[in-house]
Amino acid sequence: MESGNQTHALEFLLLGFSSSSEIQLILFGLFLSIYVVTFTGNLLIILAVSLDSHLHTPMYFFLSNLSFADICFTSTTIPKMLLNIQTQNKVITYKGCLSQIFFFIVFGCLDNLLLTVMAYDRFVAICHPLSYTVIMNYWLCGLLALGSWCLSIMGSLIETLPILRLSFCTNMEIPHYFCDLPELLKLACSDIFINNLVVYFATDLLAMIPFNGILFSYYKIISSILRISSVGGKYRAFSTCGSHLSIVCLFYGTGLGVYLSSAMISSSRASLLASAMYTMITPMLNPFVYSLRNRDMKGALMSLFSRVVSLSDGAVAEVS
Repeated sequence: MESGNQTHALEFLLLGFSSSSEIQLILFGLFLSIYVVTFTGNLLIILAVSLDSHLHTPMYFFLSNLSFADICFTSTTIPKMLLNIQTQNKVITYKGCLSQIFFFIVFGCLDNLLLTVMAYDRFVAICHPLSYTVIMNYWLCGLLALGSWCLSIMGSLIETLPILRLSFCTNMEIPHYFCDLPELLKLACSDIFINNLVVYFATDLLAMIPFNGILFSYYKIISSILRISSVGGKYRAFSTCGSHLSIVCLFYGTGLGVYLSSAMISSSRASLLASAMYTMITPMLNPFVYSLRNRDMKGALMSLFSRVVSLSDGAVAEVS
């Protein structure tokens, strides 16, 4: 009982990128900019989809959920890192570390599952266009979104709860800018076999199966597109899934980079940079990929900006 209380009173040190005050000042400005751009860009996507009736379709419904997940995903790690840099305090409590791991896994899994659902949506739209509205009805879309949330939360609980049984050694330094589960397990004094087993099981269930689902969907999509006789028809069909395919490549490409860098390169700096690409750059680029490659989204964003400008002009006129 006493050791459990001591475990829960632990504090970890997040070493981050650098201890140099000059470099930390640069990093603070850089990561703050990334967070502001990520938050603003994804929020604009959510507002555009909510306010434009032309975007009330399954694809944009899932896109707004993905944007919300990206906001939460970055909010799990970046604000704490900015606070640590600002206060020159690298400490995170045991409960804070567990909370960060839990929400990081939740929104990481949610991103993965939503991309799978969006791949299925594109599969139905291209391979079964005449039945699209019947298959992708509001009930099914809501069920797919709710199922993605529930599976993400359950998967995170499965990976997080076994940490409670662990005791930790005197070395409390985590060579990362957030509480990364593999790095935390390296600090444990007790046996982590069960934890590793659970992590591998959850990864297969919530990462590999959805990824194979995406691959199968695009196999069927590409096969269907190749059967189209006209070049224009092929281009139109592929353009409907081009943005989603770009985000899938970005998401899984950076995720694979994190895995390979940690497995093949012993340098913690290289692993940190790969993790930054995965946890910061990908959520920041998602809104740009969809807004730059999608005519409907461009129109919705322009309409949103026009509405904001007209409201601000009206407020100024009332004041004057």
